[in-house]
Amino acid sequence: MSGKYIVIFKSDTPKDVIEQAAKDVEAKGGSIGHRYDTTMKGFSATVPDGLLTTFKEHKNLDYIEADGEVSAFAKSVGIGK
Repeated sequence: MSGKYIVIFKSDTPKDVIEQAAKDVEAKGGSIGHRYDTTMKGFSATVPDGLLTTFKEHKNLDYIEADGEVSAFAKSVGIGK
């Protein structure tokens, strides 16, 4: 079983460390979605469950969150009398 996650590293993490983490995901059967390198460093990925534990112990990891869709909606408010 695997899940979709956002994997974010600390701001001072070297690019090659993040690239190696992405390669590790792919080597273990996962896949990389988006890569983040401007306001935050990391990537979105489908991560096999066994690898998720390894990531949580990574010294350069800032955080991991489950990926999901977010939507905005407006509620129509009637005009009062």
